[in-house]
Formats: sequence, structure tokens, C-alpha cells
Amino acid sequence: MSRPAVTNPGKPLFPDGLTKGELAAYYDRVAELMLPHVTGRPVHMQRFPDGITGPVIQQKRAPDYFPGFVRRVRVPRKRGGAIDQVVIDNPETLVYLAGQACITPHVVLSRAGALDRPDMLVFDLDPPDGDLQPARRAARELRETLEGCGLAAYLKTTGSRGYHVVCPLDGRATFPETRAFSRDVAARLARNRPHAYTVEQRIAERGGRLYLDTGRNGYAQTAVAPYAVRGLPGAPVACPLEWDELGRTDPGRFTVRNVFRRLARRDDPWAGMWERPGSLSGAAAALGGA
Repeated sequence: MSRPAVTNPGKPLFPDGLTKGELAAYYDRVAELMLPHVTGRPVHMQRFPDGITGPVIQQKRAPDYFPGFVRRVRVPRKRGGAIDQVVIDNPETLVYLAGQACITPHVVLSRAGALDRPDMLVFDLDPPDGDLQPARRAARELRETLEGCGLAAYLKTTGSRGYHVVCPLDGRATFPETRAFSRDVAARLARNRPHAYTVEQRIAERGGRLYLDTGRNGYAQTAVAPYAVRGLPGAPVACPLEWDELGRTDPGRFTVRNVFRRLARRDDPWAGMWERPGSLSGAAAALGGA
């Protein structure tokens, strides 16, 4: 199938002149790496029709005018009813969404066919004051704890302020179970370093400590997709990392304009990630017995 045409490809979306056509070309080129992580996942589209300096549209519902190659899935809502959302199952959809000024696709933590059973766990680490050292230390401690529970832990920049630590799961647990486990892990780290970390949701009560955010581990919550572009100056990319890169890689280091130089030098750190899904029941038992 040929790639869809992008209307008005010369329209700048970023202050440095990056255009809609260049954004679409980026997603076309990176699609092979992205697809294993986004296929079948309902998408929350973050659209910037007038570029990142204009209004942003947060859109879940798939418009009727989207073409047939863009697959939809019906997603039940927590308070009743359902909406049809886009899922990204092919490069053409990534290119088409870029043509709709969807700079950033955010995806849910489960896949079509089992929307109530997450197949990944996410910890979000955004330093409150720009100091990355607490976030880096927390990421390493999360890795140690999670691997000690039998889960594989993967790392990515968010392309914004911080990092995500992500675990692939076998999809047998429910969202309440995964959220409870993530909260237990975060609470353990916060007890061990009460002056550095917190699980307090109220900003006023955090006292400058790093918030160990587990809120993405709920039904219909989303996380930025790996290799997704952020609607920020310079077009930074949410980029998977090797763990040994953590100490020298700022969250916004990789961009549309430089990420392929990185990928030419090293393999994708998340390659084969879904070949190692973990058991949440086993992890929870290990955490409780530790």
C-alpha cells in the first residue's frame, strides 16, 4: 500500500521550521521500530493544527472521515457507553495521523481484544525542579526492585521532563491489580528514602521531593508512545534507552533531527521487549515476600 498523501506538507509545525511533511516522513521512517509497541493500542491523539504555538486538540474519538486503512476499536468508557478510537497497526496510519497534525500519539496500556488486561506497567519520573539526579536514582532503584520481583525493566526518555520505567506483562492481571502493585512498589521506595521520594498526589504536600507517579496504570490512562514526537521546541522524541545511558542522557536529548544518527550506531534498546512478558501475580508475591 502506498503512503497517504499529506496535505499542505510545507506547513511549519515547530518554530524552527520543521514542517508537517517532515513530521510525516519521520513517522514513516521510524514506523518499523514503533509498531511493536503501539499495534492494537487505542490512541489519544495530541493534535496541533496551527503548530505547537497554537491551540492543542486532545482527541480520543476517531472522526468518521478517517480513511478505511485507519483501524478503529470500540473502547468501553468507565462511566458507560463506548467510543471508537484509532489504533496504529500500520505505517500508513502513522503517516496519516501526522498529516492530521497529530504530533504526539499517546497509547493505552492494553490492546484490542483485552482492553481490561494491561500488558505493560509504567512508572513516570518527572523531577519537580529540573534536577535529574533524583529521577535517575529512582529509575535505577525501580529497576532493581522490579527485576528482583522477576520483571524485566525497560527505560525511555519522555521527550519532555523525565523518564519512564516500563515492564512488559503477560496480560493476565487486571488494571486494579497492576495499579495496586505499582503503588506498593512506589510506596516501598518512598519509605526507604522519605526525604527524596514521595507518593503524595497533592503537589503542595510533596515538599520538593520526586513524585513516584503510578497514575498511568489505570484503565484508559495513556503513556507517550516510544519514538513519538513531543509538541515542544526542537521536536524532541520519547526515546528508549539502554540502562547504561541513563546518567548521561537528558530527557529531551533526542529529536526528530538526530535520533536516526543514534539508531545508526546502536540497536533499538527495546527490540524483543515483548518476548519477555512478566507475571504480575508472581511479581506481587515476590514483592510481598521480600
